[in-house]
Amino acid sequence: MSSFDQDMLDELNLLLKFPTDSLLQGLKIHHDASQSMVNAASRLYAKGLITQPDGGYLTDLGIDLADHACHIQSALCPRKSSH
Repeated sequence: MSSFDQDMLDELNLLLKFPTDSLLQGLKIHHDASQSMVNAASRLYAKGLITQPDGGYLTDLGIDLADHACHIQSALCPRKSSH
């Protein structure tokens, strides 16, 4: 099994930026966004995970992957100890 490369990490980080409270909310990548974010959005669009090359809404597959990304992030985040 291979590791996540930087493109994959950029895509995962962008998926985590999409609002998950409502399917009626999307995301717009503005012209002043970093090139890595613009490129990540373009790749997610090409993969069918978002509806527009500059953001838009998550597709059904995008919703599933964003949910998985949230679970992975939550599991890997350092937990505060209660000492």
